[in-house]
Amino acid sequence: MAQLKKGLRKTGAAAVGAAAVLGLTLTLAPGVANAAPNQAAQQAVRVDRVCTVIDNGVNYRGGPGPQYPVLGKVNRGQKLNLKGVQGNWVHGDLWGGRTGIWIHKAYVRC
Repeated sequence: MAQLKKGLRKTGAAAVGAAAVLGLTLTLAPGVANAAPNQAAQQAVRVDRVCTVIDNGVNYRGGPGPQYPVLGKVNRGQKLNLKGVQGNWVHGDLWGGRTGIWIHKAYVRC
């Protein structure tokens, strides 16, 4: 049973990664979602969406919260590929820029 659970975790993580690379929407099986709750919660958001920054001088951060370092600023019209959402924070990859950044949801439209 332990080996089965370990295999499900590995398979689930591989499926999530492949779906993100291919820009697919992913539905996780209940067992996989329980194995990786944070990953499953982020993947509940469609991974093929594009968000647009709606203000100038918006900070983007290294994590989902004000306690994470500011990595840079973006302006109105900047696009990012949505990777997920955690609380009030949007996770994504900037078009033509950094990947894996976080912006507060008040500053983007998705």
